[in-house]
Amino acid sequence: MAASELYTKFARVWIPDPEEVWKSAELLKDYKPGDKVLLLHLEEGKDLEYRLDPKTKELPHLRNPDILVGENDLTALSYLHEPAVLHNLRVRFIDSKLIYTYCGIVLVAINPYEQLPIYGEDIINAYSGQNMGDMDPHIFAVAEEAYKQMARDERNQSIIVSGESGAGKTVSAKYAMRYFATVSGSASEANVEEKVLASNPIMESIGNAKTTRNDNSSRFGKYIEIGFDKRYRIIGANMRTYLLEKSRVVFQAEEERNYHIFYQLCASAKLPEFKMLRLGNADNFNYTKQGGSPVIEGVDDTKEMAHTRQACTLLGISESYQMGIFRILAGILHLGNVAFTSRDSDSCTIPPKHEPLSIFSDLMGVDYEEMCHWLCHRKLATATETYIKPISKLQATNARDALAKHIYAKLFNWIVDHVNQALHSAVKQHSFIGVLDIYGFETFEINSFEQFCINYANEKLQQQFNMHVFKLEQEEYMKEQIPWTLIDFYDNQPCINLIESKLGVLDLLDEECKMPKGTDDTWAQKLYNTHLNKCALFEKPRLSNKAFIIQHFADKVEYQCEGFLEKNKDTVFEEQIKVLKSSKFKMLPELFQDDEKAISPTSATSSGRMPLSRTPAKPTKGRPGQTAKEHKKTVGHQFRNSLHLLMETLNATTPHYVRCIKPNDFKFPFTFDEKRAVQQLRACGVLETIRISAAGFPSRWTYQEFFSRYRVLMKQKDVLSDRKQTCKNVLEKLILDKDKYQFGKTKIFFRAGQVAYLEKLRADKLRAACIRIQKTIRGWLLRKKYLRMRKAAITVQRYVRGYQARCYAKFLRRTKAATIIQKYWRMYIVRRKYKIRRTATIVLQSYLRGYLARNRYRKMLREHKAVIIQKWVRGWLARTRYKRSMHAIIYLQCCFRRMMAKRELKKLKIEARSVERYKKLHIGMENKIMQLQRKVDEQNKDYKCLMEKLTTLEGIYNSETEKLRSDLERLQLSEEEAKVATGRVLSLQEEITKLRKDLEQTQSEKKSIEERADKYKQETEQLVSNLKEENTLLKQEKEALNHLIVEQAKEMTETMEKKLVEETKQLELDLNDERLRYQNLLNEFSRLEERYDDLKEEMTLMVNVPKPGHKRTDSTHSSNESEYTFSSEIAETEDMPLRTEEPSEKKVPLDMSLFLKLQKRVTELEQEKQVMQDELDRKEEQVLRSKAKEEERPQIRGAELEYESLKRQELESENKKLKNELNELRKALSEKSAPEVTAPGAPAYRVLMEQLTSVSEELDVRKEEVLILRSQLVSQKEAIQHKNTMTDSTILLEDVQKMKDKGEIAQAYIGLKETNRLLESQLQSQKRSHENEAEALRGEIQSLKEENNRQQQLLAQNLQLPPEARIEASLQHEITRLTNENLDLMEQLEKQDKTVRKLKKQLKVFAKKIGELEVGQMENISPGQIIDEPIRPVNIPRKEKDFQGMLEYKKEDEQKLVKNLILELKPRGVAVNLIPGLPAYILFMCVRHADYLNDDQKVRSLLTSTINSIKKVLKKRGDDFETVSFWLSNTCRFLHCLKQYSGEEGFMKHNTSRQNEHCLTNFDLAEYRQVLSDLAIQIYQQLVRVLENILQPMIVSGMLEHETIQGVSGVKPTGLRKRTSSIADEGTYTLDSILRQLNSFHSVMCQHGMDPELIKQVVKQMFYIVGAITLNNLLLRKDMCSWSKGMQIRYNVSQLEEWLRDKNLMNSGAKETLEPLIQAAQLLQVKKKTDDDAEAICSMCSALTTAQIVKVLNLYTPVNEFEERVSVSFIRTIQMRLRDRKDSPQLLMDAKHIFPVTFPFNPSSLALETIQIPASLGLGFISRV
Repeated sequence: MAASELYTKFARVWIPDPEEVWKSAELLKDYKPGDKVLLLHLEEGKDLEYRLDPKTKELPHLRNPDILVGENDLTALSYLHEPAVLHNLRVRFIDSKLIYTYCGIVLVAINPYEQLPIYGEDIINAYSGQNMGDMDPHIFAVAEEAYKQMARDERNQSIIVSGESGAGKTVSAKYAMRYFATVSGSASEANVEEKVLASNPIMESIGNAKTTRNDNSSRFGKYIEIGFDKRYRIIGANMRTYLLEKSRVVFQAEEERNYHIFYQLCASAKLPEFKMLRLGNADNFNYTKQGGSPVIEGVDDTKEMAHTRQACTLLGISESYQMGIFRILAGILHLGNVAFTSRDSDSCTIPPKHEPLSIFSDLMGVDYEEMCHWLCHRKLATATETYIKPISKLQATNARDALAKHIYAKLFNWIVDHVNQALHSAVKQHSFIGVLDIYGFETFEINSFEQFCINYANEKLQQQFNMHVFKLEQEEYMKEQIPWTLIDFYDNQPCINLIESKLGVLDLLDEECKMPKGTDDTWAQKLYNTHLNKCALFEKPRLSNKAFIIQHFADKVEYQCEGFLEKNKDTVFEEQIKVLKSSKFKMLPELFQDDEKAISPTSATSSGRMPLSRTPAKPTKGRPGQTAKEHKKTVGHQFRNSLHLLMETLNATTPHYVRCIKPNDFKFPFTFDEKRAVQQLRACGVLETIRISAAGFPSRWTYQEFFSRYRVLMKQKDVLSDRKQTCKNVLEKLILDKDKYQFGKTKIFFRAGQVAYLEKLRADKLRAACIRIQKTIRGWLLRKKYLRMRKAAITVQRYVRGYQARCYAKFLRRTKAATIIQKYWRMYIVRRKYKIRRTATIVLQSYLRGYLARNRYRKMLREHKAVIIQKWVRGWLARTRYKRSMHAIIYLQCCFRRMMAKRELKKLKIEARSVERYKKLHIGMENKIMQLQRKVDEQNKDYKCLMEKLTTLEGIYNSETEKLRSDLERLQLSEEEAKVATGRVLSLQEEITKLRKDLEQTQSEKKSIEERADKYKQETEQLVSNLKEENTLLKQEKEALNHLIVEQAKEMTETMEKKLVEETKQLELDLNDERLRYQNLLNEFSRLEERYDDLKEEMTLMVNVPKPGHKRTDSTHSSNESEYTFSSEIAETEDMPLRTEEPSEKKVPLDMSLFLKLQKRVTELEQEKQVMQDELDRKEEQVLRSKAKEEERPQIRGAELEYESLKRQELESENKKLKNELNELRKALSEKSAPEVTAPGAPAYRVLMEQLTSVSEELDVRKEEVLILRSQLVSQKEAIQHKNTMTDSTILLEDVQKMKDKGEIAQAYIGLKETNRLLESQLQSQKRSHENEAEALRGEIQSLKEENNRQQQLLAQNLQLPPEARIEASLQHEITRLTNENLDLMEQLEKQDKTVRKLKKQLKVFAKKIGELEVGQMENISPGQIIDEPIRPVNIPRKEKDFQGMLEYKKEDEQKLVKNLILELKPRGVAVNLIPGLPAYILFMCVRHADYLNDDQKVRSLLTSTINSIKKVLKKRGDDFETVSFWLSNTCRFLHCLKQYSGEEGFMKHNTSRQNEHCLTNFDLAEYRQVLSDLAIQIYQQLVRVLENILQPMIVSGMLEHETIQGVSGVKPTGLRKRTSSIADEGTYTLDSILRQLNSFHSVMCQHGMDPELIKQVVKQMFYIVGAITLNNLLLRKDMCSWSKGMQIRYNVSQLEEWLRDKNLMNSGAKETLEPLIQAAQLLQVKKKTDDDAEAICSMCSALTTAQIVKVLNLYTPVNEFEERVSVSFIRTIQMRLRDRKDSPQLLMDAKHIFPVTFPFNPSSLALETIQIPASLGLGFISRV
């Protein structure tokens, strides 16, 4: 199709812009041929009329579809032109933070000015072995491609790194070298790769400086050849340098610095070793202060100096040479401070005793006066004589600077030579990879000789680059057999001829330098005369006669002629050089030696090529010893020669190109300046590559990829079985112009723009399909909506009409109701009025009638009351009259009587006074007395009579008296009560009176008190209210505090729990780390052992013929056994003096110092492991203790728990005692002098053992019965306590009634107390015994450690002695050791004898007790039989033949046993036909027999041979998974057998009694168990490596590239760097391939009987490898980060999980290892727009690091136009949310990581005596025992 057809409406184009270089716009209408103006709409919203060039009518460049933007390869773009390249680079650099991009064969690297985590060793491992197009662009991909092509094509390679200053050339070259050093390793232990990398700090310090464009700018070019041997391992390197910028030593521009080394010296001036240099601050020296910027931000010159010195030491530059270098550099600084004073215009002097010159002379070891003289004079030589001429101050200053530059250049070359010497290797070099770090094209405002040479070199490199690109294009077309048309490309040979041909610029410059009076002006005139108007590439500036212009491939450059001749001559005064050569400082003359002497040993290579370091980059003046012709070689001539040599080297290699781009001039991170980028792209040849590609067929598709991508453009009838023919038919219909494409053998080639056209057709087809789908869906949606609306309208109408009908019916009902209400209301109103009137009438009547009645009543009442008043008044008047009359009468009577009394009183008073009166009175008294006497007598008579009467009557009255007496008593009581009541009444009255008084008083007091109480009450109420408020506040505070305390307690508890959990996890991690370190150490040890074996084999091959009689002894079988094995082997060699007589030269000596170091390290690791285990146990005990405290409550434990605890404690103590006694008895019996009687197989021994076993069992039974009784007592106690706590009185009475005797309770209580005391005493005794045992064990461990250390020290001392003295010392030491052991054994024997006697007595007592107890139980057996049966060994029955589960073999058959059972055994036959682990069982049964015979030599020899043989098998067939799996299974089974039958209590829990009889009796093989455990670890690691090597090629293809769900992923256009197709071709791996391989691994391991736990660990490791490699490739492949690929990955992971379920391995931890991959796949599929999406992503991706999340988001690439890219703002939001997450900055997962392996004890239930040995094993020489 015509190109103009693509310029339709909405098409996007690029138009030139002065600011942004290119600006994007959109067509507003279709373009028609003949239009002069295009209507465009810019992205900023403006409309523009773009006028076409009337001459060329050239249309603006079309813009690529968005789906192609951001591609890894620029050649994948459909439209290949400058704006497309620039835009693609900017999008990748700014939006995706990707600094590398392919452009065909060129890697474009943009300097990010920021440290990126993409250069770690994990990245190197990810790129290692990958195809260049399979991974995202990277410098490591280029390095890997060079390394692979070197190995595949056996052709030397070159990596050419170019770019302007500050673009990152040095860093790129450094990373390429690091890649080679890491991937290849070195062929020797000299660590050549470290030396190669160590050369960088040295060369940077002496050759790099700060410029305005770069803080670490290389001021020289270098070409480093890295040499490899036949196995492609680094053996050495060589360096060639170019064009050192010597002028920087004496001059620096503003904001620039001199070379770094000067500032490093000044910063380190205070160091003691630098005092003699007499340095100071950099501002004190003329050569370091000119730029005014002595410090680089973020760089510590002191630390850099330390790195430089460290690198020098690593490269073999001694301290003396280093100090010599620093002396020379310090001398240059002091030389720059030498000042001259003018005497006249033609002469000058130096002040006397000038300090800078004096320091310079002292440092250089030259004479002060002589140097002072020749700095101010020069020698002129003529044909006849020589004379000395003074020079001016300016000439002297220039000569001083020339001398400083010359010294620095010589020192630079000397250091380069020594670096090459250090990197030189004596091994023959097979191939090399060269890394060229050279300056890019330069153009400044003022360009001089340096820029001319740089641009000349870039012209040569560009020519080579163009030819290489052209060649690759031609090869591709010829390979695909398509018509080849010559592509016109820019050839810069004319420019090169202008510079280097005869009468060229350099030739004329050299000729002018030879002229006596040649100047820059005359040279410029010669240039004008020779080339002006004759060469189109040479021009003269209009306004200058001292400059010229050359049209280079990149741009026109104007050069100033001033200084060309001087820089080309590079003159220095010969007399000054002679002074330096005569120096007493030995190193200084070395700098000025002849070239033949100065060349390092590395200058001549084995291949005969010219030495790379012979000619420096910018050679200095010729040396004085050379011929005149050689002395006249100019800088330009030397540079041209070295450049020709470089081009010859590059042309003989396969080049790889890295173009470094500087994105901005301000060193801002990730800032892109389009103008600067375009300048560099034009200059570095990237656009030329694009132009060459665009001129041919840049877009290339395989037929399958084209079919998959553009299947939508085909109809069903067009699809044929032949994909190639289908594509041809479709293309002929789609693209009518056949010149736009070509069909190759495997690919379709398209012209530029055709893929974009096809993409447009595909997008239009998809858009039309989308429109049709949208139309149908929208119609369906609208119809559904209409039907819903219609249905809703009908429903609404129905409801409205019903509502209206209901409303009308309601209206009718309301109307009728209103009428009825009105009727009844009116009736109610009338009735109410009637009732009101009637009520009012009745009320009036009642009130009127009442009023009349009341009036009548009041009248009658008044009349009645008047009558009564009259009656009372009349009565009162009558009474008043009567009272007055009575009162008057009485008064009169009183008055009369008073008068009569007064008269009688007066009479009496007078009679009383007369005597006669008294006489009369006495006479009267006598008469009276007489009368009275008579009366008395009469009365006496009467009395007597009466007495008689009384006596008679007394009887009568007695009865009555008695009767009355009772009445009297009763009355008396009543009287007394009455008296008491009366008294009480009186007292009560008195009290009442008193109380009344008190009441009154109290009332008064009460009033006062009430007043005070009221006042107090008020105050109290006020106080109470205040207190209540305070109380409320206090309560609130208390509640708050309680709440806070509870929260704090809860937080503290949670914190402590979390802390404990974290500490536990940390301890577990530390334990795993220690285990991993230990296993890595074993891995390293095995590697060293293999290396030792290889060296031994090489030594054997070098010797060729071994000495006769040489045999390998058992003592030197293995070099990887543990320290215990090593010591035992030494003992073995010492016990056999015959072996020591063999020649010592027959074997290569073992590196014992290395072995001891490893041994010591293993011991330390074991101690650290034990400490960590103890710490973990202590933490677990703390956790359990804290939980026990929380769960501790005052509740009583149940009887069952008490019973269990008592039973456990008793059983533990009794078991320990019995086991100790049993072991002592066995030892005593085994050590008896009569082995035929007391041997383990003797009848007496078996009888005794059976007796002891039966006694122990019966004792256990009795103990259990005692414990049951004790538990019943405890349960009774608990029942009583429980009943006492109950509140129900009836239950309490019932419980009390049950206890008939109160004494029973007391007895039970006493019994419980006694039981508790007994248990406490037993516990305390057990505790004491345990502590004593632990203390004894600690002491024993300490003594063993001391003995071990002493043994190691003695061994180390012996190793330092000569062989003869070593043998004597070892013998002496062994004799001493054996003597001490014999003494110890004698003591132990005496103790054992005592113990045996004691045990025999106990055994008799036990037998007697058991006999007494079993008398009543055994009814059918007589007591005699019971006593006699155990001692009759003849009657012991056996169920089968007398096989003891042992295998016997002869000592000389050991090698045959090992050979048949290990070395020549085929795992497949054993796995299919025999029981799993059969070799392990056979070996253990052989070990058992050797143990039975008590033959330690046989045990040691067999175990050592077994271990060494397994290692040999694994070394020979270590890449066979079946073999490695087989021996891992058998090694673990052998290890488990050694544990199971070791006799240790912990390993015998699951054994049967018969298996316990098979335990080892004589030897403790714990040391060999450790050796076997280490061997199992090594085999496991080898197994992991084998399965990793098998799985690795499948993982990326099966998990990422293959489309498991067909049709989901779309294939995007690819560039020159083709990636692996996602379409499954023949030979490619799929997910089914991985699953089949996993099934194969699992079935093999199961067939070999591998432990289930170990299988789980292997599966976990396999899944980790799958997940890590898949995720790492996903993170490094932009084309894999899409939504559809996320779906494919999740489906693949689900298939792996299904495999785990099928194999019942879900609990193996394998699924968890896939979690990072699962989350990465989910991240590809989730929505990535809003803040909520960001929050969801942060919470979802917990297993991914921040760097991985951001990387996936940056790499996310839409496959179709309908998807959207992730915005930069969203990625920044993610980074902000994850900034507090503490995770590793590492981007990739460590795919080489191996989880620490453990071997849980797995006892076998197989009985050893039942194992049969098949004849197929060829073990007929061994027999069952």
